[in-house]
Amino acid sequence: MIRLMHLIAIALLVGSAGYAYSIKYETIYYAEQVAKLKSRVQREKEAIAVMRAEWQYFNRPDRLQVLAKRHLDLQPLTVKQIAKLSDVPERQAKVDAIGRKLEALGLGEPTATPQTGSTSAASTPSAAR
Repeated sequence: MIRLMHLIAIALLVGSAGYAYSIKYETIYYAEQVAKLKSRVQREKEAIAVMRAEWQYFNRPDRLQVLAKRHLDLQPLTVKQIAKLSDVPERQAKVDAIGRKLEALGLGEPTATPQTGSTSAASTPSAAR
């Protein structure tokens, strides 16, 4: 009986040691994954910083002025191009094209919904109070 208890205790000890080692190696694996993710995040942050620097470089006003002169062929503003508010036409009313088509087909009128049964006081919301 005592030998059986000793064997069970040794088996439990070996089992718990095996479990502890598996937890240890799993923890090491996850720690490596975290380190890899941190390095990836750092690389992405550095890439974003480089892209922001490039964006600032490409959006310099002196560079954009040269490109605008070269490619856009802009002319200086003349007095004839300035308009008064009274010269601007009024906004047109919004047109409901689908509504017009329905009216042309005779479907624009509201429909009468048939009521089933008699109207009782129980069906009104105020009577339910």
